[in-house]
Amino acid sequence: MNKLILTLLCCLSAGISFAGEETAFPRWQEGEMEIHHINTGKGEAVFCILPDGTTLLIDAGDLGYKDDPRRTKAVPDASRAPGEWIARYIDGLLPFKNDKKLDYVMITHFDTDHIGAYSDDHRKKHPEGPYVLSGISEVAACIPIGKLIDRAYPDYDYPAPLTQPHQSAYRRFIAWNVAHTGMQAERFEAGSNSQFVLRRHPEKYKALFEIRNIMANGEVWTGVGTETRRYLPQAEELKEGERISENQCSAGIRISYGAFDYYNGGDVTGHRGYNAPEWEDLETPVGKAVGPVEVCEVNHHGWWNAMNANFIASVRPQVYVMQVWNVSHFNIETLDRMQSRKIYPGKRDLFATNTPEISKIYVGAYLKELKGERGHVVVKVLPGGDSFYMYMLDDTNERYTVKSVHGPYRSR
Repeated sequence: MNKLILTLLCCLSAGISFAGEETAFPRWQEGEMEIHHINTGKGEAVFCILPDGTTLLIDAGDLGYKDDPRRTKAVPDASRAPGEWIARYIDGLLPFKNDKKLDYVMITHFDTDHIGAYSDDHRKKHPEGPYVLSGISEVAACIPIGKLIDRAYPDYDYPAPLTQPHQSAYRRFIAWNVAHTGMQAERFEAGSNSQFVLRRHPEKYKALFEIRNIMANGEVWTGVGTETRRYLPQAEELKEGERISENQCSAGIRISYGAFDYYNGGDVTGHRGYNAPEWEDLETPVGKAVGPVEVCEVNHHGWWNAMNANFIASVRPQVYVMQVWNVSHFNIETLDRMQSRKIYPGKRDLFATNTPEISKIYVGAYLKELKGERGHVVVKVLPGGDSFYMYMLDDTNERYTVKSVHGPYRSR
């Protein structure tokens, strides 16, 4: 372990702030696992370096060029689009500089803040392919992708044909890259634990590491083998006035490394509205399938219809990570549930990527568990998975220096 890491770790009992100092984030080393929640202010992106150096990107969003007073400004600034900022962040962290590629990309669902936006006057177009560069397609233009896995490839027809302009642009991006760049594409298989595997030293971590596909398209792992159960109806089974949202179709995974577990479920929801059908609550069966985790990325950015009490009681994390950029994120009732000791006992910490100032004023005391906000939120799991640390990195430039570090947390 190098001197920098030892210096950081010797004083971490309650979380140390490094304001006014230029403290570099300690680079990944063999056996560690890192999960970077990248803040662009314009969408979601999670970059993972797995224990043997295999890389995984979960989503890469871009809400588009229009300014909206309800949303945060672009981070670090608007001189580049979110996809390019994400690619530059990843490029600086890639564990093997002589192998510049993403081993896996996972797309949870097909909303703009997860895949990229589209407009007829879009500023960037691929020089050869018939698609614009936005979100994940812009990342791919900078860093080659080995395999992309999403919830619907190759048909894109559930719950109805996906034909919105940004979805059609994404489909053109997939088709062209499969045909011309060697990128592989697959449909996400709910229940599987063999679709995302370590690429470099799988045998070395065989007894410690797993990525389990929890759910997609309303099909949820039962916890037995690779069996699943369907909760969302087929399109023809919907009653009058009912519709299945893109969020409800989200794909989700659990990453396990030794005793450490991390959950990411896109924008799946579970807090039902008035007189809503029972199947709208997907979080309850998803939470049972996931089980207790150390770190939970908050479903649907903490909106009013996510993070129901049943889900929270099942996953009961030590750490919540919230990727937020809109004033409608950070719902008071949702925050109250996440912090309730009546739902589950014990300490828990909250970290947020980009909290709008008006939201902080509005939710006030409901942010009492917030340990870090406005920055890249990074989980660094130590070799073997028995403990981990949380880092907040400065997002105002590309030096990515440490703002604060919290831990150690003991994996359960």
